[in-house]
Amino acid sequence: MVSPASAPIADLLAARRPGHSLPAGLYTRQDVFDADLQVFFGQHWILAGLECELREPGDVQTLDIGRASVILLRDDDLQIRAFHNVCRHRGARLLKAGPGVVSRLVCPYHQWTYDTDGSLLHAGHMGADFDRGCKSLKPVALRLVGGLIYICLSDNPPKDIDVLAQTMEPRLAPYGLREAKVAHQTDVIEHGNWKLTMENNRECYHCAGSHPELCVSFIAYDFGFDAATMSPDERARAEAHVAEREAREARWEAEGHPSRTVARVVDCATNFRTQRLAIAGKGESHTPDASAASAKLLGSMTRKDLGDTHLWHHNGWNHFMGDHAVCSIVIPLGPDSTLVRTKWLVHQDAVEGVDYDLHKLTSVWIATTDQDAELVRVSHAGVQDPAYEPGPYSRHTEQELDNFAGWYVDRMRVHGY
Repeated sequence: MVSPASAPIADLLAARRPGHSLPAGLYTRQDVFDADLQVFFGQHWILAGLECELREPGDVQTLDIGRASVILLRDDDLQIRAFHNVCRHRGARLLKAGPGVVSRLVCPYHQWTYDTDGSLLHAGHMGADFDRGCKSLKPVALRLVGGLIYICLSDNPPKDIDVLAQTMEPRLAPYGLREAKVAHQTDVIEHGNWKLTMENNRECYHCAGSHPELCVSFIAYDFGFDAATMSPDERARAEAHVAEREAREARWEAEGHPSRTVARVVDCATNFRTQRLAIAGKGESHTPDASAASAKLLGSMTRKDLGDTHLWHHNGWNHFMGDHAVCSIVIPLGPDSTLVRTKWLVHQDAVEGVDYDLHKLTSVWIATTDQDAELVRVSHAGVQDPAYEPGPYSRHTEQELDNFAGWYVDRMRVHGY
């Protein structure tokens, strides 16, 4: 009998039961992690950054993804470009991970020099017959969607990114993300597999017991409930909320604010889900009292009461509100280690201490991310335990986890596992 520790990945995928979490090896094994990087972070579109981080010519962000590294920059013609962070001479890294400003890209090894459009400008001692024209930096597939930067490391990126773009461009346009600015950023290392990070984010079953700060502005009923187990009063409140949500959604749509759920989470390559949800309490923003954090609203927004436009994809989540936005990017670091990079965006002219208080702006999602990191840690510890066996998802509050697990298995098989 083949042990789970050495079973082929295909056997682990075949063992996954619909409606249940994944077999342990799909969360814990190094060979599965390597396959995940190759499939989901090499062959699919991933959220990599924000256009507003590359405001001026020469602004650059370098992102490491497994063994790959990608340079995002704004060139001298103000176009955003993406390149593999590999010198065309002998492969040295051009830039370290993180932000920076460059006038040219100069290899630290032998000083081969590239223009911001990727063309090779200088390569010393290569002979008079050396053709610089065929040694430009290798481009990375790039798609700009409403101010978000998506990249794909494949030479044949999925074409259904068009659906995401067509859906999100009109939804994101009023927020003016391309002209926003990053007010704050945190990097949190979660000690768990990236799929556990994504699963944790795709349900709010745990919210009431784990996220007191977030629950001030989140409405738990929006993320599912089991009416059969509720008291009559609880069921009446939940059903009233659903009716109110549907009426509000229709009203927002009629007023020209796209709100209805668009979900491409199964039978697709580019996985995403979006909807506009009301904010609880004062109804304006994800802050300690649910009131707006910034006096200057984003983009062309004129109202604070238009809720929270959510956008989930397979390596992150986003919340777009009238006064600010929160964008989180997930990058796997190892089978048991995941980077969650969160950015808070405000209007480009908003001034800290005048238009917004940084603590009010950031405290809810800082607390929530730290709490989630602990939940992911205990989840990963559990799936490593010999006693672990895949457990059943709630049909009422964890359907998105079942969708994600099914999509994961399907995409692995599409790519030969």
